[in-house]
Amino acid sequence: MPVWLREHRWRQTAAAVYLSLPVRGLRVTAANIFCTDRYLKVSIPPFLFEAILYADIDDANSTAKIGNGIIFFTLYKKEAAMWDSLTLANASKEKLQSLRENAVLKAHEKAKEETESKKVTKQEHKKYALEATMKLEEAERKRIEDLKEKERQKVTKELELWKKQQEDAEKQKRVEKEGELHQEVEQLKEKKKEKMNKTRIPNEGTSKTRLKATKGCDGSRTMFSEDLKEEQLPAPRSAATIKINFTSRVFPTALRESRVAEEEEWLRKQAEARRTVSADLSELEDLKEEEKNPDWLKDKGNKMFATGNYLAAVNAYNLAVRLNNKLPLLYLNRAACHLKLRNLHKAIEDSSKALELLTPPVPDNESARVKAHVRRGTAFCQLELYTEGLQDYEAALKIDPKNKTIEKDAEKIRHLIQGTTQDS
Repeated sequence: MPVWLREHRWRQTAAAVYLSLPVRGLRVTAANIFCTDRYLKVSIPPFLFEAILYADIDDANSTAKIGNGIIFFTLYKKEAAMWDSLTLANASKEKLQSLRENAVLKAHEKAKEETESKKVTKQEHKKYALEATMKLEEAERKRIEDLKEKERQKVTKELELWKKQQEDAEKQKRVEKEGELHQEVEQLKEKKKEKMNKTRIPNEGTSKTRLKATKGCDGSRTMFSEDLKEEQLPAPRSAATIKINFTSRVFPTALRESRVAEEEEWLRKQAEARRTVSADLSELEDLKEEEKNPDWLKDKGNKMFATGNYLAAVNAYNLAVRLNNKLPLLYLNRAACHLKLRNLHKAIEDSSKALELLTPPVPDNESARVKAHVRRGTAFCQLELYTEGLQDYEAALKIDPKNKTIEKDAEKIRHLIQGTTQDS
């Protein structure tokens, strides 16, 4: 049974009611107070105060202050009037129960309405934020498209200017070639003219031949009737086909020790790599000569990483991987950048790819394999996958058992796993 709090004091004006309720020794919070337009309740188990008010109040503006062992209520009346009493007097139990239930129902409905209103407001805020984000993205996309269009126009103008220069150069060459041909033709004409003039010079026997030219009735012949022999050009050379035969490759080792299959596989992979690089370079024709060197790009990425520009370093490593995807250090360094940028899944992928390329395990690649295991283990631990992370750290310790830093980190991960197991 509850213990009723009977002691209270109240006073009123035409606009408000002031009620003080002593609760000495009790811990009171806002959750212990329930108030509607006609019902007031303070529940501090096992103590209870309940009042069916004389008239309606404005529960939205009314306040309750808790301090010094007293709850002080300021209840604003909906209609300005003086009350005969604080609570409703001479009311039956059924009426009081009905008023109490109605007050609870109204409170539930009001809470539901507030929840719905908050939900609608939240949806509107989300919608507004989404629209604002879409506008920003649209503006950014438009800006990028404008930049692309300007760059395209600039490249188009440069291309047209280059074409015009090429056409002018070809036209100039054609004019010069035509001039040379015309000069050669003039020279041939001059030579031919000189030759004809030489054949027309009269010799000592001209008069004798002129006297004997009347012999016969078929016509006459003079020195001018002799045919001039034209200069004959040599006939074109005949075409032929040359056959080239390649000798079969002979390996210097004996057949029982021959590694022909492995060497052929190596040659095939080299050819595929060259074709891949050629295909990629066709898309990267605008790059400078040094930018097509994976080692130069790797050094550039290392410098960017040292200065803290991790995004630029990732871009340099990406281009180097496109040019040569068989260098494990490219993936290893890019994994370090992804760890700094919190791209944990990409860091795991690059570390795994580096370990795949660092095979077979030899003393020369021990340091690289240790770094790959540590970076992948770090990414796993940041994803709270401590078991997988511990496996990588233990693998690194097997390669480099004297590394105290890795040993300390592995011990921390073991403690985390034990703590997680105990909590579960």
